[in-house]
Amino acid sequence: MDASALTSPDLSVDLRGPVLWLTITREARRNAMSHGVLAGMTAAISAAQTERSVRAIVVTGAGDKAFCAGADLQNAQAFTTDYSEPLGHLAQLLRVAKASYVPLVARVNGACMAGGMGLLSMCDMAVAAEHAVFGLPEVKVGVFPAQVLSVLQHLIPRRTLVEMCITGEPISSLQALEFGLVNYIDRDVDAKLQWLLERLLDKSPAAVRRGLYMMKKMEAMAFEESMAFTESQIALFTLTEDAREGQLAFQEKRKPQWSGK
Repeated sequence: MDASALTSPDLSVDLRGPVLWLTITREARRNAMSHGVLAGMTAAISAAQTERSVRAIVVTGAGDKAFCAGADLQNAQAFTTDYSEPLGHLAQLLRVAKASYVPLVARVNGACMAGGMGLLSMCDMAVAAEHAVFGLPEVKVGVFPAQVLSVLQHLIPRRTLVEMCITGEPISSLQALEFGLVNYIDRDVDAKLQWLLERLLDKSPAAVRRGLYMMKKMEAMAFEESMAFTESQIALFTLTEDAREGQLAFQEKRKPQWSGK
């Protein structure tokens, strides 16, 4: 994967071993989203789906002040560049993230606001710094979180969500952890992130890839539909090389050597 070809002035795309890092590099603007950031993330996540060597994707912001402050309100076209186009840049990114079977992990290094909450919520897991704050302040500038709610509404309690939306007031990292918005908070966010990645990277790539695909497909299914779907899925899991190797390694009391197939 040619990560350098996807890098732009607003977004760093960096392949660090099996982990693809997407870093918003607009620190002076509190890592507010530009259309270039959204398009770049969409392209990078899409490209990673066919790269078996990419085992995880980290989404973060530069510096230690902000993860992402949301749309750049200094831009007159902060929310769209063409009102005749039905597909918005943020919506396209959230669609691609929703379909990703490469795990996305948010590294929340500071303030996570408005559209930044969408970037956080589109990820499968999240680690936050203790000083991070989270909010949906759109009502303070006369708008309301829209696409963000599509990925956020099932993550936290509804009463908490309504309060955040209609008051615009932020919550702390401790509250975010309590509400299930993040997996972990830590004073050393990088150490905790590395700990979490290591717990993921030594597992079967095939199981993780197929498993995320299955989980995301099941979310919109009724019970009986999901039962029928998973009855066939479990059979497919057992046919992979990783499944055969995992069971053999268990029997032989050794560490598995995953092929990822």
